[in-house]
Amino acid sequence: MTERIRALMHFQWERLHHAARIALPEDLELTYRDRSLPDTLRTALRLKQALEMETPYLFDNEIIAFTRTVPNLPRIFDDAEWAAITEGHFIHELGNVSNLSPDYASVISVGLLAWREKLGEGELHRAMRISIDAVLKLTARYAAAARAKGDEALAEVLDRVPALPPRTFREALQSLRILHYAMWCEGDYHNTMGRFDQTMIPYLRADLEAGRETEESAFELLEAFFLACNRDSDLYPGMQQGDNGQSIVLGGMLPDGTDGFNLLSKWCLKASAELRLIDPKINLRVNKDTPLEVYELGTQLTKLGLGFPQYENDDVAIPGLEALGYDTEDARNYAMAACWEFIIPGRAMDIVNIGALPFANIVDRVLREHLTACRSLEEVKALVREAIFADVRKTLAERRNLYVIPSPYLSLFFDGCLESGRDISLGCKYNNWGLHGTGVAPAADMLAAVDQEVFHGDTAPEALLRAMADNFVGHDALRDQLKYHCPKAGNDDDRVDGLVGWLLDTFADAVEGLHNERGGIIRAGTGSAMFYIFHANELGATADGREAGVPLPANYAPSLNIRLNGPVSLIKSFSKPDLRRTINGGPLTIEFSDSVFSQEESITKVAQLVRLFVQRGGHQLQLNTVNRERMLDAQKHPENYRNLIVRVWGWSGYFVELDKCYQDHIIRRAELLV
Repeated sequence: MTERIRALMHFQWERLHHAARIALPEDLELTYRDRSLPDTLRTALRLKQALEMETPYLFDNEIIAFTRTVPNLPRIFDDAEWAAITEGHFIHELGNVSNLSPDYASVISVGLLAWREKLGEGELHRAMRISIDAVLKLTARYAAAARAKGDEALAEVLDRVPALPPRTFREALQSLRILHYAMWCEGDYHNTMGRFDQTMIPYLRADLEAGRETEESAFELLEAFFLACNRDSDLYPGMQQGDNGQSIVLGGMLPDGTDGFNLLSKWCLKASAELRLIDPKINLRVNKDTPLEVYELGTQLTKLGLGFPQYENDDVAIPGLEALGYDTEDARNYAMAACWEFIIPGRAMDIVNIGALPFANIVDRVLREHLTACRSLEEVKALVREAIFADVRKTLAERRNLYVIPSPYLSLFFDGCLESGRDISLGCKYNNWGLHGTGVAPAADMLAAVDQEVFHGDTAPEALLRAMADNFVGHDALRDQLKYHCPKAGNDDDRVDGLVGWLLDTFADAVEGLHNERGGIIRAGTGSAMFYIFHANELGATADGREAGVPLPANYAPSLNIRLNGPVSLIKSFSKPDLRRTINGGPLTIEFSDSVFSQEESITKVAQLVRLFVQRGGHQLQLNTVNRERMLDAQKHPENYRNLIVRVWGWSGYFVELDKCYQDHIIRRAELLV
């Protein structure tokens, strides 16, 4: 790390730039709240006003510019308008376009002025023109501020990008920073930076080959860009601080079938390890032939406790996407949404988290309502299958007449929008919806316990249900039998692992052939997002010996507070299902104690474990290195742990900035260390 980066990092880490933030005046005239204007134009006018309100702010020795100074962004509708819209439509999350992967490479490579020249006079084109002009005007003010500060080098960069094509690595990075920054100011959130190494590698190679940059100076530019990603992350809306979607994808198959891991891929891993910040969050695409040294580079980050990289297996993801109807070229070019969902850059308006199937809740409900009438596990499974199909259809029925706020600026980054005059909020090449699946391991554990103890044991159904109703108080022996002596997913036991696979296949069967109102398909997944908190709150004690109040696992992971045989058994269990069928995404999540890395050979051993998961057909994997005692102390003395990073569900954040329910869940997960 250079002294310049160290100085920028200190200034930023101490949040000294927050002093430049201002609140919008209460009497600010919101001219875009004119009901006679179309929604698309209103969004563009709000972006124009938002960028006009920004004050150019430059760090000393600035390298990559642009810092938010106006935190709040008023909605384009007044309260009465929004109430009328929400009454007649389904609104996903905040109503904005989110969780997409824009095609930055195409826009960066020609510059915004070239896109502007293509615009006509239609509604969307007018809004795009207003948006482009607003971005370029703020960039010009930043260039003037750089000159006033005596930084001619930065000013010259800003004179060129993003208006024109970059000529250098620095210009390309600065262009991406500005383009991404403006998306947030339009109101679009959780839109990732996609295949960053593929977008930027041509500019890096050209600079190195021409001698314009040395490896040291180019690496400094990369670290400066990473720092810029962390400046405003507290302003980005999400469930929790850190849940901001600022992720990048490294490596992986290219559309032509070749491997994309390159020098910049390696540098991104190194830069993340040096800076130890939450952004950008890293996804690393791998396959059965990925060299062990790549896994070792990723494991270096795992050791630091950053909660990334998250691994994606091309051998499962690409054929899984192809089976869902994605063209081969697009499937090979997949990136990740804000957390883990597979998505196609520049060609998909997929809503990858439109709902969730509560596996554990469904099995629990079936058992409570029907166990006494069932005579075999097959009868229970038939009822569970029926309930899963019904829940999927109920969820989709509740999501009709979708309204998404237009995003004319973001539409510049998606194929066909400019040509068709159709805003990205109305759809794109792919318009699929994704459903998460929470609590699959506890659901399988419940079924396995009932099969062993009721159908092949001497526990009467009434006795089990009574113990569950009593939260196992006074039923200690039965609780211990269910919790510690029945099959558990994660211990390489086919009796329960087969049930995990059956549940996932049933989920895939339930969505097969269904379409949403936009003509897209429905994708089943193994992720949980925040639903693992919500669904657990609806559960009492369950048939696997879990007491009421014990959380569900996050994502695709074993039940909490069970006895695991070890990491290899865990990997084997969760790679048995055909995960190509549930390819909406959702990683196997494993917590490591930081003591695992106390020995020198630990990096290689953990890397080999990751490779085992990939070679056995696992789809996604995320590892979190934690110290339970440190987290408990951080709850008592947060001022001492401002830089403690943890993996929450599909993203990493600062532990002390999380709500206590999420802190407690991570501490609880730490009791299940491998």
